[in-house]
Amino acid sequence: MVNVKRLPMPLIEVYEWQESGLCRTVEPESFFGPDDESRGARERRERRAKRICARCPVQQECLNHALQVREPDGIWGGLTARERLTVERTQRSAS
Repeated sequence: MVNVKRLPMPLIEVYEWQESGLCRTVEPESFFGPDDESRGARERRERRAKRICARCPVQQECLNHALQVREPDGIWGGLTARERLTVERTQRSAS
């Protein structure tokens, strides 16, 4: 679950980037798999989602948001939750 204390203030300017996300054109299940998803199905779904993210005009804003609020699930900004944890750890160790 997302720590809501990390969420930005509910100002339209803060979330405006989401209106331009390519993810709005596909089903949310493309980015968030079911709990009982097989490894192969998850890998295929994640590859498809990452291809969408790679073309998205707001990919960096999405990734920044996910890192800031520590999104625990799904593909955000082209990265899985595990990949985002790696980025967070790298950022922490660099500072």
